[in-house]
Amino acid sequence: MSTREKFFVAVTGCPTGIAHTFMAEAALKKAAEKAGAEIRVETNGAVGIENALTAEEIARADMVILASDKAVEMARFDGKPLIRASVGHGVKKATELVARAMAGEEDVYRHEQIATPDHEKPAAEKAERQGAGRSVYISLMNGVSNMLPFVVAGGVLIAISFFWGIYSFDPTSVQYNPIAASLFKLGKLSFSLMVPVFTAFIAYSISNRPGFVAGFVGGLLATDIGAGFLGGIIAGFFAGYFMKWMLHITRSFPRSLEGFKSIFLMPLIGVLVVGTFMLSAGSTIAALNKGMMVWLAGLEHANPLLLGIVIGCMSAFDLGGPVNKAAYVTGTMLLAEQGNALFMAGVMTASMVPPLVIAFATVMFRKYFEKEEQAAGLVNFILSATFIAEGAIPFAAKDPLRVIPILMLSASIGATLTFFFKVAVPAPHGGLIILPLVTHGLLWVMAILSGGLTGGIIYGLYRKAKFNKSALTV
Repeated sequence: MSTREKFFVAVTGCPTGIAHTFMAEAALKKAAEKAGAEIRVETNGAVGIENALTAEEIARADMVILASDKAVEMARFDGKPLIRASVGHGVKKATELVARAMAGEEDVYRHEQIATPDHEKPAAEKAERQGAGRSVYISLMNGVSNMLPFVVAGGVLIAISFFWGIYSFDPTSVQYNPIAASLFKLGKLSFSLMVPVFTAFIAYSISNRPGFVAGFVGGLLATDIGAGFLGGIIAGFFAGYFMKWMLHITRSFPRSLEGFKSIFLMPLIGVLVVGTFMLSAGSTIAALNKGMMVWLAGLEHANPLLLGIVIGCMSAFDLGGPVNKAAYVTGTMLLAEQGNALFMAGVMTASMVPPLVIAFATVMFRKYFEKEEQAAGLVNFILSATFIAEGAIPFAAKDPLRVIPILMLSASIGATLTFFFKVAVPAPHGGLIILPLVTHGLLWVMAILSGGLTGGIIYGLYRKAKFNKSALTV
């Protein structure tokens, strides 16, 4: 008599939704197929939720695998055994996650808004403490992922307006052009929403809809008083946890007052308290934010070598993960708040070099790579040109202790040269698509190629030595 095939459901999601989301989906499906199990994967990508899990599928599932760095609707998984992991683990450790799911020994998830029995409280409290750090990270990444479209759209529109001249938006300038002025206005408007959206979605990930309004207003105030991203982070977490506390103390309200509570009471108190907090603490936060911006901007002039190494290592360390995103958000922050296009250039270079390393290595040392790797290597030329670092992940995942340091070295070379050449990239995304807008564009291309070729040769020589060594042992 045959046993029933195991059935799992999974959710994958990364802050940008460009590559990790779908790489994790593919890896989990492949691992489940090898294990003889069936799996349905919901993706939280750049266009939103796709292949959404149904209530029937969740009810039928033997295990839920959550491989996401974005906030996910969790109430639907109440009562199901659940595995939590980062989207990076979904890509690199899919086999391990599926093996855990097959073993079926994971704890049953209890949604926090559902009363926890007294005998289960110690375990629930322990799990909450252990997950506090990851909860903070997911909230930050939720803010980043929802902010990025505003950053990209606004930055690129402003950059395009410069085609007519750097002062083409100014009616008093001889360079003035009405089309450029309109593009500049649209871009600035999109940019102005970055911090409020960032803050609102941090709060939303903590306390859902009640936190969204308070967080958005906190973000508007952070922008208005010059507190910037630092103020946005503080306002987002304050709004999120304050509104979560408000939900807790008002949980006993009768159902008949639910409309009054959600539409009138919660938004009013949230905006009042968060707004008062930001108005009173804003000047201090603004001073800290300004000091941090000045220090970061000063590094590119005082010590471009050190800054290039730091940015290069951060960008190549996890290839689109949290460390990479920290460097990227810093670049966009300086671009948005100070118009610092030099720092943004180094960040973009450092993320374009790793896939180029892979592409050059697979072309120049072709016979030391498998056919599948050769094909993937060619795709990395396109990914590098369009500022997508994730193309290097499959190669790094196979041999991280050797490949990642090579990528970090290569990215550091590219970023350092970019700072030395004083390349300025006025848009936060696009890669070589925005080359006509870049100051010292040819030097920028040279910096990217220098990092990519250096790393490609080192990585190719390593693969050659590894191939020859394996041939000798056969």
